[in-house]
Amino acid sequence: MEKADAPETGESGSSDEDWMLLFAAWLVVTISALGSLFFSQVMDFAPCILCWYQRIFLFPMVIVLGRALFPLDRHVAKYALPLAMGGWLLAAYHNLLYHGVIPASMQPCTHGVSCTEEYVDLFGFLSIPMLSLLSFTSLIALLIVFRRRSLH
Repeated sequence: MEKADAPETGESGSSDEDWMLLFAAWLVVTISALGSLFFSQVMDFAPCILCWYQRIFLFPMVIVLGRALFPLDRHVAKYALPLAMGGWLLAAYHNLLYHGVIPASMQPCTHGVSCTEEYVDLFGFLSIPMLSLLSFTSLIALLIVFRRRSLH
């Protein structure tokens, strides 16, 4: 293959691998958004206020990351990472509330659905707040790897 025909690659790898990383991030965020909607719309689990705030950070990333795939936007982590980190902070706080580490007096869920309401308990430790935290954690990890590869 001549140099002119070669796909654009960085020193650290091919653009196909970078695209797959970004696609994996988009897949995580899309499955998370659909799961969130499934719990609230199909299972009729009313979301608490912290769940709503986490959705504010999550839902736009479906579009942001999806748009960054075509054509590949190597700068997407610059504006997706702050959203993911904001969602992660809320999910971490939500888990601390859920597990009783933060006292009830510091709960923002004083009206409506309680932030500590137990709807799901998969395998004895996977609650809805934990699923959210895992989603944001994996999303941040994928975006950081993508960003590091894109900078080289």
